[in-house]
Amino acid sequence: MRTIAENDHILIIYKDKSYFKKVVTGQAFHGKGGILDYASLIGKRYGVRYGQYEVYEPTTEDTIMYGLRRETQIVFPKDSAFICLKLSLRNGSRIVEIGTGSGALTYLFSKVVGPDGAVVSFELEERHYKNAKKNIGRFAEWDNVEIRNENIEGYVPESTFDAAFIDVREPWLCLEAAGRLVRDSAPVGMIVPTANQISELLKGLETGFGMVEVIEILLRKYKTVAERVRPTDRMVAHTGYLVFARKLDQGAGE
Repeated sequence: MRTIAENDHILIIYKDKSYFKKVVTGQAFHGKGGILDYASLIGKRYGVRYGQYEVYEPTTEDTIMYGLRRETQIVFPKDSAFICLKLSLRNGSRIVEIGTGSGALTYLFSKVVGPDGAVVSFELEERHYKNAKKNIGRFAEWDNVEIRNENIEGYVPESTFDAAFIDVREPWLCLEAAGRLVRDSAPVGMIVPTANQISELLKGLETGFGMVEVIEILLRKYKTVAERVRPTDRMVAHTGYLVFARKLDQGAGE
């Protein structure tokens, strides 16, 4: 049985509020349910009510939604999990990411490709680069992520990647680089917030790519009250359009 230890991250729940915190002796959580002394939790079990608070071990989703410091719009778990599936990522995969942002998707890539995989991510904005480096340093389980504060155009890898993902304002400008860096038939994914960006992407994907798809994922939660089960009043609806394609040599096969 795993118990709470010094420097562990915990998820504190009070009514419908979630708080992602680090257990540090000498510190405490102060909320509407009273004071929760972190030292009193060390050696205790997760998934137990302490006073008016429920204390859980954070999941990957909890870490993404509440733990990582955001300086940009992140790719939400409802999209990021599907992205990993479409890119066919597994332990040992090598993926190149163009546009690190706050590192939320980078973190999930690191989890999925595992200790034998590799994530190489490019972020031109120095402020976002530094923040993403801190996020990955705090939460990544393995040393399998390299974040580079540079343009991808001049990058020459030791070997090709198994997949690529692009999350920048004008992703069609990065298609040539992505195609150059991935192996034959490799999946390439992109996310854009507006429909007019899809049109530009589709034009760019006409050469060098096949099996093009455009997808939008909607997620609706329900109230968990047995006497009146119904959809919640608010939902995370549109977060972005997902575009996927496969690298294709459009010349005649030999």
